[in-house]
Amino acid sequence: MRDYSYTVIFEPLEEGGYQVIVPAIPEIVTYGRTLGEAKEMATDAIKCHLEGLVKDGESIPKDITAEPVTEKLQVSLEKV
Repeated sequence: MRDYSYTVIFEPLEEGGYQVIVPAIPEIVTYGRTLGEAKEMATDAIKCHLEGLVKDGESIPKDITAEPVTEKLQVSLEKV
């Protein structure tokens, strides 16, 4: 058995809950109503994805080591 660790991003949603993305595995996007549920969903999604890769004989991706950069950008629109 081997352990893998991945950076995940939990984005709070306006309607509640959290969207989760895994930068090293862009195919994974999941959701949880609470942060705890979002963590569980992400863990399950990562595990299922990695198991599928192993089953198909594909390589397991490495985690992305660079920290995500967040920044607010302002845009202007003409009257709509």
